[in-house]
Amino acid sequence: MRRWRVARNRGYRNAIAAPLYFRHSASLDHDTGSHPERAERIRTLERALEQNDWLGYEVRDAPAAEEEQLLRVHTRRHVESVREHCARGRPLDMDTPVTPGSWEAALRGAGAACALAEALLRGEAPTGFCGLRPPGHHATANRAMGFCLFSTVAVAARHALDALGAERVLVLDWDVHHGNGTHAIFHSTPEVLFASIHQWPFYPGSGALEDCGSDSGEGYTLNLPLPAGTGEGEWLAYVEHIVVPVARAYGPDLVLVSAGFDGHRDDPIAGCKLEAVSYAHMARHMRALSDELGVPAGAVLEGGYDLEALTASALATMAALAGGGEPRRVEAGSLVPAAAEQLGRHWRAVRKAA
Repeated sequence: MRRWRVARNRGYRNAIAAPLYFRHSASLDHDTGSHPERAERIRTLERALEQNDWLGYEVRDAPAAEEEQLLRVHTRRHVESVREHCARGRPLDMDTPVTPGSWEAALRGAGAACALAEALLRGEAPTGFCGLRPPGHHATANRAMGFCLFSTVAVAARHALDALGAERVLVLDWDVHHGNGTHAIFHSTPEVLFASIHQWPFYPGSGALEDCGSDSGEGYTLNLPLPAGTGEGEWLAYVEHIVVPVARAYGPDLVLVSAGFDGHRDDPIAGCKLEAVSYAHMARHMRALSDELGVPAGAVLEGGYDLEALTASALATMAALAGGGEPRRVEAGSLVPAAAEQLGRHWRAVRKAA
C-alpha cells in the first residue's frame, strides 16, 4: 500500500476546501431493532444535517475497510468471528446484536475513519466527521463488546501510522464510557497518545486514573475519570488543563476524536450533565490545538442514545470543528489536581496544575 506524506504545516487548512462528512447507507442495515444503538440514530442525525445544508460539509460515501487495515489492529480470528456471527445473525454478546447487514456496516464504519485520516493527512480538507454506526471504541483486538464490532478509531490511527506517514496520533475519547478497546490496543506504545474522559465507576469498568499505560507506552494513556452528575466545567477543565498541554508537548501529526454524545444530560444510559454546547466547546479546544500545531483534526461518531441530544450535540461539534472560534476557558476545578499529580510524573506540562 502506498505510504503518504504527512501534510503538517503545508497549507492543509485550505480556505476553499470543504470539511468532509463520511456516511453510508449500510449503517441502516445494521438492524438492532429497539436496541439503544439503533438505525434511527443515523436517520435522525442526517435529516437534521440535510435541513441545515450539511453545515457546509462535503458528503462522501464511506469505502469499506480493507482486510489489511483491520488486521493491523484485530486478530484474524476476531475478524472471522465477526464475519461469521453477522452471517448467522448471532449476537456477539448480550449487548451486541448483529444481523447479516452488520458486517457491511462495520466495514464501512472502519473504512470511513481510514478515509478520513487519508483525506486529512493529504491536506484535502480542513476537518471531517464520520457519521456511521456501529460505534467502535469498546472493541478490543480480539473481542467485540459494548455495541462495537471493530475498533474504528484505532483502525484509523494505526492506518495513519503504518501507511500514511504519521509518527504520532492523539486520540481524545469523550464518550461517557471508557474507550477500553482503544485503550488496550495502544496501551504499550508511545505512537498514540490516548486520552479518555469518562464517567467512572461505570461500564466497562476500566479507565482508572492510575492506569497510564505500560512498557514503552507508560505515560501515553491519560485516563480522566469523572463521577456521575458531573457537568461541563469539569469536562472542559480536563480538556484545557490536562489534554491540551500534554498533547502540545507530545506533538501529534493527527488528532482524532472518538465523539460519543452520551454524556449529555438527556442520555438514557449515563449520568453526566453536558449540553450540546459543551461538545462545541470541547471541539473548539481540539480545533485550536490542531491549528496551533499545524495538524488536522477529525471526529468519528461513537455513542449517544437520546436522538434529540445526539443530533444537537453532533451538529454543534461539526460546526465547531469547521468554524473554530475561541474555546471556553475554565478554572482547573476539583478533579484536575489529582490528575495532574498522577500524570505529572510523565508530563512536566501539567505539573503546575497539581
